[in-house]
Amino acid sequence: MVMAWKSRTRSLQVFDTEQSADTVEWCPVSPNHNILVCGTYQLQKGAGVEDATQSRTGRLYLFDFRREESMSPPLTELQRMDTPAILDLKWCHVPVLGKAMLGTAAATGELQLYTMSDGQEGSCSLQTLSSLEVGAERLALSLDWSTGRMDSSSDVRLVCSDSAGCVSVLSLAEGALTALSQWKAHDFEAWISAFSYWDTQLVYSGGDDCKLKGWDLRVGPSCPTWTSKKHSMGVCSIHSSPHREHILATGSYDEQVLLWDGRNMRQPISQSAMGGGVWRLKWHPTYQHLLLAACMHNDFHILDCQQALEGSGSCSVVASYILHNSLAYGADWSRLSLENPAPCSTPAAEPKESLAESGGGGHLKIQYESPTASFDTSLEDDTGRYIPEGIPSLSSYTAAAPVLKPDRDAPSLSCLLASCSFYDNMLHVWRWDWTPDEAQQESEQH
Repeated sequence: MVMAWKSRTRSLQVFDTEQSADTVEWCPVSPNHNILVCGTYQLQKGAGVEDATQSRTGRLYLFDFRREESMSPPLTELQRMDTPAILDLKWCHVPVLGKAMLGTAAATGELQLYTMSDGQEGSCSLQTLSSLEVGAERLALSLDWSTGRMDSSSDVRLVCSDSAGCVSVLSLAEGALTALSQWKAHDFEAWISAFSYWDTQLVYSGGDDCKLKGWDLRVGPSCPTWTSKKHSMGVCSIHSSPHREHILATGSYDEQVLLWDGRNMRQPISQSAMGGGVWRLKWHPTYQHLLLAACMHNDFHILDCQQALEGSGSCSVVASYILHNSLAYGADWSRLSLENPAPCSTPAAEPKESLAESGGGGHLKIQYESPTASFDTSLEDDTGRYIPEGIPSLSSYTAAAPVLKPDRDAPSLSCLLASCSFYDNMLHVWRWDWTPDEAQQESEQH
């Protein structure tokens, strides 16, 4: 008998970012797994009718997540910094000079670096360290660090893509960025660039020319080592698996997630339709088969890629988070442990229900940080449970048991995530629980 599992997503808190939110990431460096950053991108149009100038402004938020006090919201804003518009941000996976380091890709064509320092009473703050312009009159669109396998190597590098179709590789030494190489990689915007975390001399890039390309830095960037046209629209997401060598996930405006074996880029090993352009993909930091997808017009989804990686089908959606009201752009997993059960329902902090919730009452209640924020709560059944449009039966998702790493086998899985959406200026923090469906098992036994 295949064990049935029940999947449930629940909103923990919603924060109004005041500007269009497009990128979020939890800090991967211990002991700062409770730290979350969010970047925004706001287009300011010229005042006059014939004024064609447009400025892009942004903001960088720093948050602390604490679960100890169940009566208060778990997310605390520690800092906000006005910056150029931010298109992407990523933490270096390992400490640099003894500190957590954050990189941002800005609309000014700059890569900007920040270090995190501990302040009084355990509070943290970001300080500007350095910046480097990768090119004039272009937007820096993405960045990735070479440290995805958490190796504390002295060779820390970044790769960046930009709106001129170029890819840049930079080294980091003593807190300063140095450009190693830059080349024209795509005919239009190079939406995404990423390292192979297993061989950091290999770089991947994707562009609005619908091409996915691989580059070997040892050979030089005069021509790619391979070019794929399996995506039918612009390629905007790439993430190398930190768990399995050669495995690569890519996403595109064509609404497909493709999984690849880097040793054979002629054909993907799986293809999964997501119903929305796949702007970001993130492998889970410890569970090797789980992949998080931000799908623009079709919300956020957690994929179980076990069968796909075994060559026997596509990825299956095991959970969805549908409470955003705008373009699903930024998403990330936290490394914080949520092994303790969720706080019990109280009048002041009632648990939030989602599409994957079955049984029990409880109204959907979301903690907004801004009094001007609104949420359409008309889609509820008689007991107050949230009923999304176009989704028939809202009993819990069931799926085969997840394949957990041997040293982390557990009877259930609980994850903390963050996501953000564009035009409604929203950052959401939420949890996903994947537990054995005891009710279904009992019915199968009788």
